[in-house]
Amino acid sequence: MTQPDPLTEIIQAIGKKPFYQDSAVVIYHADNREILPLIPEKSIDLVLTDPPYGIGYKPQKHNSKTSWGDRNFCATDILHGDSGLLDFNATPIYEQFKYAWQVWWGANNYQDSLPRSRGWLVWFKARGMEGTDFSHAELAWTNKDMPIRLIDYLWQGSMKDGERTRSQHPTQKPLAVISWCLSFFIDSIIVLDPYLGSGTTAVAAKKLGRKCIGIEIEEKYCEIAAKRCSQSVMPLEIPPPKAEQSSLPIHLQPDKEGFVYDG
Repeated sequence: MTQPDPLTEIIQAIGKKPFYQDSAVVIYHADNREILPLIPEKSIDLVLTDPPYGIGYKPQKHNSKTSWGDRNFCATDILHGDSGLLDFNATPIYEQFKYAWQVWWGANNYQDSLPRSRGWLVWFKARGMEGTDFSHAELAWTNKDMPIRLIDYLWQGSMKDGERTRSQHPTQKPLAVISWCLSFFIDSIIVLDPYLGSGTTAVAAKKLGRKCIGIEIEEKYCEIAAKRCSQSVMPLEIPPPKAEQSSLPIHLQPDKEGFVYDG
């Protein structure tokens, strides 16, 4: 007997029309508070997300550009639902899915709403630009008991190690960084991103043969994410990270588009 597809079962349980759906990805254009309660218990393997927090917090002028908190972008790029204050609360989502692995980018700004953990991920993004006032790194909290891990991947304005095209979201992460995150959770098939943005989590999950449920409140970002996911991809696998790994090993170096290939 054919086993039911777990993603299909979740979609049926949610019972709402997706904005986009294919065999690996489903995207909902909604407030995640409307969708999350409908997700069946213990059906998610990994929550991987980068929520909107403090984007308008503490503006600082640097020459002719402006840096807002940990983020570097135009002051008009404020995300829906973000107050500009460091008041984001991860607790409700964490509690609902505490049975699953979780990765929360930017959690150093709202760490009081998550349990203590030693399993932090560090993305060093300013190689060769350490003299600037912009943030040199971003941090992600995980509930995995492991030493701190670091990836060195340049991502400052037009200076990038990959994905040379203009970012389509003010806090867009490189595919290489998100695929690196996924490599720590090799057995996690069903991935949830309740703040999908432009869809990098979904694209990376699909490329790696995983399944992804994405929720995004802004329709324009749903459209971008759907377009990215609809492009043909070849499922790939990433081996689990080695204990001593602090960055991408040689065989997982990003290509010119910023994605990590095994080979």
